[in-house]
Amino acid sequence: QVQLVESGGGLVQAGGSLLLSCAASGSIFGRDDMGWYRQAPGKQRELVALITSDGAQTIADSVKARFAISRDNTKSMLYLQMHSLKPEDTAVYYCNAVRRGNSGYSAWGQGTQVTVSS
Repeated sequence: QVQLVESGGGLVQAGGSLLLSCAASGSIFGRDDMGWYRQAPGKQRELVALITSDGAQTIADSVKARFAISRDNTKSMLYLQMHSLKPEDTAVYYCNAVRRGNSGYSAWGQGTQVTVSS
């Protein structure tokens, strides 16, 4: 059973930075595609950034110049470095792990709240 635990959220002023972390357990982390998603109140969950098991990255246009995704397979950790935060970045941020194939799965963390004040 894959378990994901996010941390690093909080309250920050506009223009500030935060580093989100996601600790994974119960899987061979290096084989999973990992992503960060966010959901603001009243809105659908959206992809923020994705990094595949091969290291290929996808970053949402809305955050491309400000956020960076990375992973440390030796520590089973996923990170999201966020700079120049804006009030519209306020959301619950979720970590996601996807294993493709016959024994595939999609697992989610419980989320971490990021609030950006203006």
